[in-house]
Amino acid sequence: MAQDQENFRDSIGTINEEGKRAWIFPKKPSGKWYQYRKYVSYFLLAFLIAAPFVKINGNQFLMFNVLERRFNIFSFPFWPQDFHLFVISMIIGVIFIALFTVAFGRIFCGWMCPQTIFLEMVFRRIEYWIDGDRGAQIKLDRQEWNAEKIRKRVTKWTIFFIISFLIANVFLAYLIGSDRLLEYIIDGPLQHVSTLVSLLVFTAVFYWVFVWFREQVCIIACPYGRMQGVLLDNKSIVVAYDHKRGEAENGRKKWRKNEDREAMGHGDCIDCFQCVNVCPTGIDIRNGTQLECVNCTACIDECDTIMEKVNLPKGLIRYASEDEITKGEKFKFTPRLKGYTAVLTILTGVLIGMLFLRNDLEANILRLPGQLYEHKEGNIISNVYTYKLVNKTTKDVEDVNFKLLSHKGTVELVRHEDFKVPAQDLAEGTLFIEINNAAVKSDKEKVKIGVYSGDDLIETTTTAFLAPRSYK
Repeated sequence: MAQDQENFRDSIGTINEEGKRAWIFPKKPSGKWYQYRKYVSYFLLAFLIAAPFVKINGNQFLMFNVLERRFNIFSFPFWPQDFHLFVISMIIGVIFIALFTVAFGRIFCGWMCPQTIFLEMVFRRIEYWIDGDRGAQIKLDRQEWNAEKIRKRVTKWTIFFIISFLIANVFLAYLIGSDRLLEYIIDGPLQHVSTLVSLLVFTAVFYWVFVWFREQVCIIACPYGRMQGVLLDNKSIVVAYDHKRGEAENGRKKWRKNEDREAMGHGDCIDCFQCVNVCPTGIDIRNGTQLECVNCTACIDECDTIMEKVNLPKGLIRYASEDEITKGEKFKFTPRLKGYTAVLTILTGVLIGMLFLRNDLEANILRLPGQLYEHKEGNIISNVYTYKLVNKTTKDVEDVNFKLLSHKGTVELVRHEDFKVPAQDLAEGTLFIEINNAAVKSDKEKVKIGVYSGDDLIETTTTAFLAPRSYK
Protein backbone atom coordinates (compact mmCIF):
# COMPACT_ATOMS: atom_id res chain seq x y z
CA MET A 1 0.00 0.00 0.00
CA ALA A 2 1.13 3.55 -0.64
CA GLN A 3 2.55 4.81 2.62
CA ASP A 4 5.71 6.91 2.71
CA GLN A 5 6.45 6.16 6.32
CA GLU A 6 5.30 4.02 9.19
CA ASN A 7 5.39 6.78 11.81
CA PHE A 8 1.62 6.42 12.38
CA ARG A 9 2.46 3.31 14.39
CA ASP A 10 4.63 5.34 16.77
CA SER A 11 1.65 7.03 18.40
CA ILE A 12 -2.08 6.61 18.94
CA GLY A 13 -4.93 8.86 17.92
CA THR A 14 -5.81 9.88 21.46
CA ILE A 15 -2.33 11.33 22.21
CA ASN A 16 -1.01 14.51 20.56
CA GLU A 17 2.61 15.40 19.78
CA GLU A 18 3.06 16.89 23.25
CA GLY A 19 1.96 13.65 24.87
CA LYS A 20 -1.34 15.08 26.08
CA ARG A 21 -4.86 13.74 25.55
CA ALA A 22 -6.14 14.43 22.05
CA TRP A 23 -9.93 14.41 22.17
CA ILE A 24 -11.62 12.48 19.36
CA PHE A 25 -14.78 13.90 17.80
CA PRO A 26 -16.01 11.17 15.45
CA LYS A 27 -18.59 11.99 12.82
CA LYS A 28 -22.01 10.48 13.45
CA PRO A 29 -22.03 7.18 11.52
CA SER A 30 -24.82 6.15 9.18
CA GLY A 31 -25.43 3.48 6.60
CA LYS A 32 -26.28 -0.18 6.15
CA TRP A 33 -23.71 -1.64 8.56
CA TYR A 34 -24.52 0.93 11.23
CA GLN A 35 -28.17 -0.10 11.07
CA TYR A 36 -27.18 -3.74 11.52
CA ARG A 37 -25.00 -2.80 14.47
CA LYS A 38 -27.87 -0.90 16.07
CA TYR A 39 -30.13 -3.97 15.85
CA VAL A 40 -27.45 -6.19 17.38
CA SER A 41 -26.49 -3.62 20.02
CA TYR A 42 -30.01 -2.94 21.25
CA PHE A 43 -30.72 -6.65 21.43
CA LEU A 44 -27.56 -7.17 23.49
CA LEU A 45 -28.37 -4.15 25.66
CA ALA A 46 -31.79 -5.61 26.43
CA PHE A 47 -30.16 -8.96 27.20
CA LEU A 48 -27.50 -7.35 29.41
CA ILE A 49 -30.07 -5.44 31.44
CA ALA A 50 -32.59 -8.30 31.68
CA ALA A 51 -30.21 -11.23 32.33
CA PRO A 52 -29.78 -10.74 36.11
CA PHE A 53 -33.56 -10.36 36.55
CA VAL A 54 -34.59 -13.43 34.53
CA LYS A 55 -34.90 -16.74 36.34
CA ILE A 56 -35.12 -20.29 35.02
CA ASN A 57 -36.06 -23.02 37.49
CA GLY A 58 -35.60 -20.46 40.22
CA ASN A 59 -32.00 -19.72 39.24
CA GLN A 60 -30.88 -16.27 38.12
CA PHE A 61 -29.93 -16.49 34.43
CA LEU A 62 -26.52 -14.84 34.93
CA MET A 63 -24.83 -14.12 38.25
CA PHE A 64 -21.20 -13.69 39.26
CA ASN A 65 -21.24 -13.49 43.05
CA VAL A 66 -17.49 -13.39 43.65
CA LEU A 67 -17.76 -12.69 47.39
CA GLU A 68 -19.83 -15.82 48.09
CA ARG A 69 -18.21 -17.77 45.22
CA ARG A 70 -21.56 -18.49 43.63
CA PHE A 71 -22.02 -18.23 39.88
CA ASN A 72 -24.96 -18.80 37.57
CA ILE A 73 -24.23 -19.19 33.87
CA PHE A 74 -27.32 -19.58 31.67
CA SER A 75 -29.22 -20.52 34.87
CA PHE A 76 -26.79 -23.34 35.74
CA PRO A 77 -25.59 -22.73 39.32
CA PHE A 78 -21.88 -23.13 40.05
CA TRP A 79 -20.78 -23.44 43.68
CA PRO A 80 -17.19 -23.48 45.02
CA GLN A 81 -17.33 -27.28 44.61
CA ASP A 82 -18.03 -26.73 40.90
CA PHE A 83 -15.08 -24.44 40.32
CA HIS A 84 -13.59 -26.84 37.76
CA LEU A 85 -16.80 -26.54 35.69
CA PHE A 86 -16.66 -22.75 35.91
CA VAL A 87 -13.04 -22.77 34.75
CA ILE A 88 -13.90 -25.00 31.77
CA SER A 89 -16.76 -22.70 30.79
CA MET A 90 -14.45 -19.68 30.95
CA ILE A 91 -11.84 -21.47 28.82
CA ILE A 92 -14.57 -22.26 26.29
CA GLY A 93 -15.46 -18.57 26.19
CA VAL A 94 -11.84 -17.56 25.57
CA ILE A 95 -11.38 -20.14 22.80
CA PHE A 96 -14.69 -19.09 21.23
CA ILE A 97 -13.50 -15.47 21.07
CA ALA A 98 -10.09 -16.59 19.78
CA LEU A 99 -11.76 -18.64 17.03
CA PHE A 100 -13.80 -15.67 15.86
CA THR A 101 -10.74 -13.41 16.06
CA VAL A 102 -8.73 -15.72 13.81
CA ALA A 103 -11.64 -15.85 11.36
CA PHE A 104 -13.08 -12.32 11.55
CA GLY A 105 -10.61 -10.14 13.45
CA ARG A 106 -11.72 -7.88 16.28
CA ILE A 107 -15.40 -8.31 15.43
CA PHE A 108 -16.29 -8.95 19.08
CA CYS A 109 -15.08 -5.44 20.00
CA GLY A 110 -17.13 -3.64 17.39
CA TRP A 111 -20.32 -5.66 17.62
CA MET A 112 -20.65 -7.34 21.03
CA CYS A 113 -18.37 -5.71 23.61
CA PRO A 114 -20.41 -3.89 26.33
CA GLN A 115 -17.86 -1.05 26.35
CA THR A 116 -18.41 -0.34 22.64
CA ILE A 117 -22.17 -0.82 22.81
CA PHE A 118 -22.65 1.56 25.73
CA LEU A 119 -20.21 4.14 24.36
CA GLU A 120 -21.32 4.16 20.71
CA MET A 121 -25.01 3.31 21.01
CA VAL A 122 -25.92 5.10 24.23
CA PHE A 123 -23.51 7.82 25.36
CA ARG A 124 -22.36 9.09 21.95
CA ARG A 125 -25.89 9.07 20.54
CA ILE A 126 -26.96 11.27 23.47
CA GLU A 127 -23.92 13.44 22.78
CA TYR A 128 -24.91 13.84 19.12
CA TRP A 129 -28.41 14.80 20.27
CA ILE A 130 -27.18 17.47 22.71
CA ASP A 131 -23.90 18.74 21.20
CA GLY A 132 -24.50 18.03 17.50
CA ASP A 133 -22.31 16.24 14.96
CA ARG A 134 -18.53 16.36 14.62
CA GLY A 135 -18.25 19.98 13.46
CA ALA A 136 -20.61 21.28 16.13
CA GLN A 137 -18.78 19.34 18.84
CA ILE A 138 -15.40 20.72 17.81
CA LYS A 139 -16.83 24.24 17.76
CA LEU A 140 -18.44 23.75 21.18
CA ASP A 141 -15.19 22.40 22.62
CA ARG A 142 -13.27 25.49 21.49
CA GLN A 143 -16.04 27.83 22.58
CA GLU A 144 -15.73 29.90 25.74
CA TRP A 145 -17.75 28.90 28.78
CA ASN A 146 -20.86 30.89 27.99
CA ALA A 147 -24.50 30.11 28.87
CA GLU A 148 -24.96 27.78 25.87
CA LYS A 149 -21.89 25.68 26.63
CA ILE A 150 -22.68 25.45 30.37
CA ARG A 151 -26.26 24.40 29.62
CA LYS A 152 -25.21 21.68 27.17
CA ARG A 153 -22.38 20.40 29.34
CA VAL A 154 -24.49 20.26 32.53
CA THR A 155 -27.37 18.57 30.68
CA LYS A 156 -25.10 15.99 29.09
CA TRP A 157 -23.11 15.24 32.24
CA THR A 158 -26.28 14.92 34.32
CA ILE A 159 -27.79 12.42 31.87
CA PHE A 160 -24.49 10.54 31.72
CA PHE A 161 -24.40 10.31 35.52
CA ILE A 162 -27.95 8.95 35.68
CA ILE A 163 -27.17 6.32 33.05
CA SER A 164 -23.93 5.41 34.85
CA PHE A 165 -25.91 4.99 38.07
CA LEU A 166 -28.38 2.67 36.33
CA ILE A 167 -25.54 0.65 34.79
CA ALA A 168 -23.97 0.34 38.24
CA ASN A 169 -27.25 -1.04 39.61
CA VAL A 170 -27.39 -3.66 36.85
CA PHE A 171 -23.74 -4.50 37.47
CA LEU A 172 -24.49 -4.91 41.17
CA ALA A 173 -27.39 -7.24 40.34
CA TYR A 174 -24.87 -9.51 38.59
CA LEU A 175 -22.63 -9.48 41.67
CA ILE A 176 -25.02 -9.89 44.60
CA GLY A 177 -28.14 -11.19 42.85
CA SER A 178 -31.21 -9.33 41.63
CA ASP A 179 -33.37 -10.44 44.59
CA ARG A 180 -30.97 -8.99 47.11
CA LEU A 181 -30.60 -5.78 45.10
CA LEU A 182 -34.39 -5.27 44.96
CA GLU A 183 -34.57 -6.03 48.67
CA TYR A 184 -31.97 -3.35 49.37
CA ILE A 185 -33.85 -0.83 47.21
CA ILE A 186 -37.12 -1.52 49.08
CA ASP A 187 -35.37 -1.26 52.46
CA GLY A 188 -33.85 2.08 51.50
CA PRO A 189 -30.21 3.12 50.98
CA LEU A 190 -29.64 4.15 54.60
CA GLN A 191 -30.28 0.57 55.73
CA HIS A 192 -27.40 -0.69 53.56
CA VAL A 193 -24.78 2.06 53.62
CA SER A 194 -21.87 -0.19 52.58
CA THR A 195 -23.79 -1.34 49.50
CA LEU A 196 -24.66 2.28 48.68
CA VAL A 197 -20.98 3.24 48.89
CA SER A 198 -20.07 0.36 46.56
CA LEU A 199 -22.81 1.44 44.17
CA LEU A 200 -21.51 5.01 44.09
CA VAL A 201 -17.96 3.76 43.48
CA PHE A 202 -19.19 1.67 40.52
CA THR A 203 -21.13 4.70 39.26
CA ALA A 204 -18.02 6.88 39.46
CA VAL A 205 -15.96 4.31 37.56
CA PHE A 206 -18.54 3.96 34.78
CA TYR A 207 -19.00 7.74 34.61
CA TRP A 208 -15.24 8.28 34.32
CA VAL A 209 -14.92 5.59 31.63
CA PHE A 210 -17.75 6.83 29.42
CA VAL A 211 -17.27 10.57 29.95
CA TRP A 212 -13.49 10.90 29.84
CA PHE A 213 -11.52 7.69 29.24
CA ARG A 214 -13.83 6.45 26.47
CA GLU A 215 -12.12 4.82 23.45
CA GLN A 216 -8.84 4.62 25.38
CA VAL A 217 -10.29 1.53 27.09
CA CYS A 218 -10.12 -0.24 23.71
CA ILE A 219 -6.78 1.27 22.72
CA ILE A 220 -4.80 1.24 25.97
CA ALA A 221 -6.48 -0.84 28.68
CA CYS A 222 -8.10 -3.80 26.93
CA PRO A 223 -5.72 -6.76 26.45
CA TYR A 224 -7.84 -8.14 23.63
CA GLY A 225 -6.37 -5.65 21.16
CA ARG A 226 -2.90 -7.04 21.89
CA MET A 227 -4.15 -10.61 21.58
CA GLN A 228 -5.57 -9.71 18.17
CA GLY A 229 -2.09 -9.04 16.84
CA VAL A 230 -1.03 -12.58 17.76
CA LEU A 231 -4.13 -14.29 16.36
CA LEU A 232 -4.62 -12.48 13.05
CA ASP A 233 -3.06 -13.64 9.81
CA ASN A 234 -3.40 -12.78 6.12
CA LYS A 235 -6.48 -15.00 5.83
CA SER A 236 -8.47 -13.30 8.62
CA ILE A 237 -11.53 -11.34 7.49
CA VAL A 238 -11.21 -7.80 8.89
CA VAL A 239 -12.37 -4.29 8.02
CA ALA A 240 -9.78 -3.61 5.33
CA TYR A 241 -8.90 -0.92 2.81
CA ASP A 242 -8.40 -2.25 -0.73
CA HIS A 243 -5.02 -0.59 -1.28
CA LYS A 244 -4.57 -2.10 -4.75
CA ARG A 245 -7.72 -0.46 -5.99
CA GLY A 246 -7.45 2.67 -3.86
CA GLU A 247 -3.83 3.53 -4.66
CA ALA A 248 -3.29 2.05 -8.15
CA GLU A 249 0.08 3.07 -9.63
CA ASN A 250 0.26 6.74 -8.68
CA GLY A 251 -1.55 6.72 -5.36
CA ARG A 252 -4.70 8.41 -4.12
CA LYS A 253 -5.79 11.83 -5.39
CA LYS A 254 -8.47 14.41 -4.63
CA TRP A 255 -11.61 14.16 -6.75
CA ARG A 256 -12.00 16.37 -9.79
CA LYS A 257 -15.04 16.15 -12.02
CA ASN A 258 -14.73 14.70 -15.53
CA GLU A 259 -11.11 13.59 -15.11
CA ASP A 260 -9.99 10.11 -16.20
CA ARG A 261 -8.40 8.83 -13.00
CA GLU A 262 -7.64 5.41 -14.48
CA ALA A 263 -5.71 6.93 -17.39
CA MET A 264 -3.80 9.12 -14.93
CA GLY A 265 -2.86 6.07 -12.87
CA HIS A 266 -4.64 7.20 -9.70
CA GLY A 267 -6.68 4.89 -7.52
CA ASP A 268 -10.30 5.20 -6.45
CA CYS A 269 -9.46 6.76 -3.06
CA ILE A 270 -10.21 10.47 -3.38
CA ASP A 271 -8.42 11.32 -0.13
CA CYS A 272 -11.53 12.85 1.45
CA PHE A 273 -10.58 11.73 4.99
CA GLN A 274 -14.18 10.86 5.80
CA CYS A 275 -13.13 7.35 6.88
CA VAL A 276 -10.78 9.02 9.39
CA ASN A 277 -13.35 11.55 10.59
CA VAL A 278 -15.95 8.87 11.33
CA CYS A 279 -13.57 6.49 13.12
CA PRO A 280 -14.35 6.27 16.87
CA THR A 281 -10.70 5.49 17.70
CA GLY A 282 -9.19 8.13 15.41
CA ILE A 283 -7.19 5.92 13.04
CA ASP A 284 -6.68 5.99 9.30
CA ILE A 285 -7.83 2.59 8.03
CA ARG A 286 -5.86 3.19 4.83
CA ASN A 287 -2.68 2.51 6.80
CA GLY A 288 -3.69 -1.12 7.13
CA THR A 289 -4.77 -3.30 10.04
CA GLN A 290 -4.04 -1.57 13.33
CA LEU A 291 -4.36 -2.45 17.00
CA GLU A 292 -6.84 0.41 17.55
CA CYS A 293 -9.33 -0.81 14.92
CA VAL A 294 -12.38 -2.37 16.60
CA ASN A 295 -14.07 -3.46 13.33
CA CYS A 296 -17.03 -1.14 13.92
CA THR A 297 -17.64 -0.76 10.13
CA ALA A 298 -18.25 3.01 10.39
CA CYS A 299 -15.56 3.63 7.75
CA ILE A 300 -17.20 1.09 5.40
CA ASP A 301 -20.51 2.96 5.47
CA GLU A 302 -18.85 6.35 5.07
CA CYS A 303 -16.63 5.24 2.18
CA ASP A 304 -19.55 3.59 0.37
CA THR A 305 -21.50 6.85 0.67
CA ILE A 306 -18.62 8.80 -0.87
CA MET A 307 -18.09 6.25 -3.65
CA GLU A 308 -21.76 6.46 -4.52
CA LYS A 309 -21.56 10.27 -4.77
CA VAL A 310 -18.60 10.18 -7.17
CA ASN A 311 -19.97 7.26 -9.22
CA LEU A 312 -17.26 4.80 -8.26
CA PRO A 313 -17.85 1.18 -7.16
CA LYS A 314 -18.55 0.59 -3.49
CA GLY A 315 -16.39 -1.70 -1.38
CA LEU A 316 -13.15 0.27 -1.36
CA ILE A 317 -13.25 -0.39 2.38
CA ARG A 318 -14.96 -3.67 3.19
CA TYR A 319 -14.79 -6.92 5.11
CA ALA A 320 -11.90 -8.74 3.44
CA SER A 321 -8.66 -10.56 4.14
CA GLU A 322 -5.23 -9.40 3.00
CA ASP A 323 -4.99 -12.44 0.74
CA GLU A 324 -8.33 -11.58 -0.86
CA ILE A 325 -7.14 -8.05 -1.66
CA THR A 326 -3.68 -9.01 -2.94
CA LYS A 327 -4.32 -12.49 -4.38
CA GLY A 328 -8.06 -12.63 -4.89
CA GLU A 329 -8.38 -15.62 -2.54
CA LYS A 330 -11.74 -16.17 -0.86
CA PHE A 331 -12.19 -17.15 2.76
CA LYS A 332 -11.21 -20.73 3.58
CA PHE A 333 -11.60 -22.87 6.67
CA THR A 334 -7.87 -23.17 7.40
CA PRO A 335 -6.18 -25.91 9.46
CA ARG A 336 -5.71 -23.33 12.20
CA LEU A 337 -9.45 -22.68 12.34
CA LYS A 338 -10.12 -26.41 12.28
CA GLY A 339 -7.81 -26.85 15.27
CA TYR A 340 -9.60 -24.16 17.31
CA THR A 341 -12.97 -25.64 16.32
CA ALA A 342 -11.90 -29.13 17.37
CA VAL A 343 -10.69 -27.93 20.77
CA LEU A 344 -13.87 -25.89 21.26
CA THR A 345 -16.08 -28.85 20.33
CA ILE A 346 -14.25 -31.22 22.67
CA LEU A 347 -14.34 -28.83 25.64
CA THR A 348 -18.02 -28.04 25.03
CA GLY A 349 -18.82 -31.76 24.93
CA VAL A 350 -16.88 -32.33 28.16
CA LEU A 351 -18.69 -29.46 29.89
CA ILE A 352 -22.13 -30.67 28.77
CA GLY A 353 -21.34 -34.19 29.93
CA MET A 354 -20.10 -32.99 33.33
CA LEU A 355 -23.17 -30.79 33.77
CA PHE A 356 -25.48 -33.77 33.16
CA LEU A 357 -23.46 -35.95 35.54
CA ARG A 358 -23.41 -33.34 38.28
CA ASN A 359 -25.74 -34.03 41.21
CA ASP A 360 -28.16 -31.45 42.55
CA LEU A 361 -26.97 -32.20 46.09
CA GLU A 362 -23.27 -32.58 46.82
CA ALA A 363 -22.08 -34.39 49.93
CA ASN A 364 -18.69 -34.27 51.66
CA ILE A 365 -18.02 -36.43 54.72
CA LEU A 366 -14.59 -36.10 56.33
CA ARG A 367 -13.07 -37.56 59.48
CA LEU A 368 -12.84 -35.06 62.31
CA PRO A 369 -9.19 -33.86 62.40
CA GLY A 370 -7.14 -35.05 65.37
CA GLN A 371 -9.64 -37.76 66.39
CA LEU A 372 -8.85 -41.50 66.46
CA TYR A 373 -11.35 -44.35 66.45
CA GLU A 374 -13.22 -45.43 69.57
CA HIS A 375 -13.48 -49.08 70.64
CA LYS A 376 -16.96 -49.88 72.03
CA GLU A 377 -18.60 -52.96 73.51
CA GLY A 378 -19.34 -55.85 71.21
CA ASN A 379 -16.17 -55.25 69.16
CA ILE A 380 -17.70 -52.12 67.60
CA ILE A 381 -15.34 -49.49 66.18
CA SER A 382 -16.64 -45.91 65.99
CA ASN A 383 -15.25 -43.00 63.95
CA VAL A 384 -16.45 -39.41 64.17
CA TYR A 385 -16.98 -37.28 61.01
CA THR A 386 -18.15 -33.89 59.91
CA TYR A 387 -20.53 -33.65 56.98
CA LYS A 388 -21.39 -30.82 54.60
CA LEU A 389 -24.32 -31.05 52.19
CA VAL A 390 -24.70 -28.41 49.47
CA ASN A 391 -28.16 -28.04 47.90
CA LYS A 392 -27.72 -26.55 44.40
CA THR A 393 -31.44 -26.49 43.61
CA THR A 394 -34.18 -23.98 44.38
CA LYS A 395 -36.18 -26.48 46.48
CA ASP A 396 -35.59 -27.72 50.03
CA VAL A 397 -34.35 -31.30 50.38
CA GLU A 398 -36.48 -32.80 53.18
CA ASP A 399 -35.98 -35.75 55.56
CA VAL A 400 -32.26 -36.17 54.91
CA ASN A 401 -30.63 -39.23 56.48
CA PHE A 402 -27.50 -41.36 55.98
CA LYS A 403 -27.06 -45.10 55.48
CA LEU A 404 -23.92 -47.21 55.24
CA LEU A 405 -23.84 -48.95 51.84
CA SER A 406 -20.50 -50.74 51.73
CA HIS A 407 -20.45 -52.36 55.16
CA LYS A 408 -22.87 -53.64 57.73
CA GLY A 409 -23.04 -50.89 60.34
CA THR A 410 -24.81 -47.74 61.44
CA VAL A 411 -24.61 -44.00 60.90
CA GLU A 412 -25.61 -41.93 63.94
CA LEU A 413 -26.22 -38.19 63.75
CA VAL A 414 -25.13 -36.17 66.78
CA ARG A 415 -28.14 -33.89 67.17
CA HIS A 416 -31.11 -35.24 65.25
CA GLU A 417 -32.15 -38.06 62.97
CA ASP A 418 -33.62 -36.41 59.90
CA PHE A 419 -33.17 -32.83 58.81
CA LYS A 420 -33.54 -30.68 55.70
CA VAL A 421 -31.08 -28.84 53.46
CA PRO A 422 -32.53 -25.42 52.49
CA ALA A 423 -32.71 -24.41 48.83
CA GLN A 424 -29.44 -23.01 47.49
CA ASP A 425 -27.88 -23.43 50.89
CA LEU A 426 -25.84 -25.94 52.87
CA ALA A 427 -26.22 -28.04 56.00
CA GLU A 428 -23.33 -29.03 58.27
CA GLY A 429 -23.03 -31.29 61.25
CA THR A 430 -21.33 -34.24 62.94
CA LEU A 431 -22.01 -37.96 62.69
CA PHE A 432 -20.58 -41.28 63.90
CA ILE A 433 -20.02 -44.35 61.77
CA GLU A 434 -19.98 -47.60 63.73
CA ILE A 435 -18.87 -50.93 62.24
CA ASN A 436 -18.08 -54.29 63.80
CA ASN A 437 -14.33 -54.71 63.67
CA ALA A 438 -14.73 -58.19 62.18
CA ALA A 439 -16.18 -56.59 59.03
CA VAL A 440 -13.18 -54.28 58.58
CA LYS A 441 -10.33 -55.78 56.55
CA SER A 442 -7.65 -53.11 57.05
CA ASP A 443 -6.66 -50.38 59.44
CA LYS A 444 -7.82 -47.74 56.94
CA GLU A 445 -10.91 -48.88 55.09
CA LYS A 446 -12.85 -46.99 52.43
CA VAL A 447 -16.57 -46.92 53.24
CA LYS A 448 -19.45 -45.85 51.02
CA ILE A 449 -22.29 -43.78 52.46
CA GLY A 450 -25.67 -43.05 50.90
CA VAL A 451 -27.50 -39.76 51.39
CA TYR A 452 -31.26 -40.24 51.34
CA SER A 453 -34.26 -37.95 51.17
CA GLY A 454 -36.79 -40.11 52.92
CA ASP A 455 -36.38 -43.47 51.17
CA ASP A 456 -34.90 -42.00 47.95
CA LEU A 457 -31.15 -42.24 47.39
CA ILE A 458 -30.01 -38.83 46.12
CA GLU A 459 -26.21 -38.95 46.49
CA THR A 460 -23.36 -41.26 47.47
CA THR A 461 -19.93 -40.42 48.84
CA THR A 462 -16.92 -42.22 50.30
CA THR A 463 -14.68 -41.62 53.28
CA ALA A 464 -11.93 -43.36 55.27
CA PHE A 465 -12.69 -45.52 58.31
CA LEU A 466 -9.91 -46.24 60.82
CA ALA A 467 -9.71 -49.43 62.89
CA PRO A 468 -7.06 -50.93 65.22
CA ARG A 469 -4.45 -53.04 63.44
CA SER A 470 -4.17 -55.39 66.41
CA TYR A 471 -7.67 -56.76 65.75
CA LYS A 472 -6.91 -57.98 62.23
